[in-house]
Amino acid sequence: MSFWLDRNVFVTGCTGLLGSWLTWMLCEAEANVVGLVRDSVPDSIFWRDGLSNRITVVRGCVEDLYLVERVLNEYEIVTVFHLAAQTIVPIANRDPLSTFESNVRGTWTLLEACRRVGGVEQIVVASSDKAYGEQSSLPYEESTPLGGVYPYDVSKSCADLIAKSYFQTYALPVCVTRCGNFYGPGDLNWNRIVPGTIRSVLRGERPVIRSDGTPVRDYFYVKDGALAYMLLAGKMADHRELVGEAFNFSNEQPMTVLEITDKILELMGKCRDLRPVVLGESHGEIQRQYLCAEKARTILGWFPRWSLETGLSETIQWYKKLLGDAATGSSGSVGQIAKATELDEP
Repeated sequence: MSFWLDRNVFVTGCTGLLGSWLTWMLCEAEANVVGLVRDSVPDSIFWRDGLSNRITVVRGCVEDLYLVERVLNEYEIVTVFHLAAQTIVPIANRDPLSTFESNVRGTWTLLEACRRVGGVEQIVVASSDKAYGEQSSLPYEESTPLGGVYPYDVSKSCADLIAKSYFQTYALPVCVTRCGNFYGPGDLNWNRIVPGTIRSVLRGERPVIRSDGTPVRDYFYVKDGALAYMLLAGKMADHRELVGEAFNFSNEQPMTVLEITDKILELMGKCRDLRPVVLGESHGEIQRQYLCAEKARTILGWFPRWSLETGLSETIQWYKKLLGDAATGSSGSVGQIAKATELDEP
């Protein structure tokens, strides 16, 4: 029998890129999902593909302690995935207070609610590779000190440390995930390099790179990320020694911004036609940042299932349908893209 069958699960940030896919996979595994929703974004896969009709939707903000306590109590939540966050670096640089409010206060509120209500057996808190800040030794391992400097990075360093504090002080069953840059079907943040490049190519325009093209990052397929979160929560149930640990998840294939852009152009057959426009204008971002996932591979038995080429190809097809549907008014389906996904029991 599946670990997730009839399990009461609370997902914050369920309408985001990772949250939508995680919610879909939990529904497919027949979990009872309660999702916290702040805003309605019509083109997100959460709304386009009817996920709102498959889960219990609670309207509100993760910073609202009494709301979160009510959800945990009334729906008898056993497993929590805390994904709600402001995730866009330029937005964090323009408005750090709202980012700190969502990412830092939102985390301590969620954990405090879990502590007060009790009964929650697994809490997976989404941190980020940005929590490490800029380090001279690469790739980043889980033992690398947390050292964010810029607003988004600091917010994730703080959230990460708060999660550890609640484990150490109150024995709250928390694990932390640190992933690279997610990409995949459903990302509507067009200033990110993958969706922005695909949209530009589909419009016959040259893609725009804000930086000088040399920053190095992990690019991590969102379906691999969702399955990693589910695997970790399941392992926490059977292996209490994992509680309190942090895990990096990555395909361990770091690329420059220019390299990922060129790969998209290659897959879309536009290598020669639409050379990128390199602005060299970005600031407040780390130059080189990528992860080692050996701990997850060794301890959890985790591995990525999608190659970069396969993940990008699926992503390109989704955007082709999305932007084509904008003219016809029709709707795509997560299930069409995800039907090859297998859900492992932990």
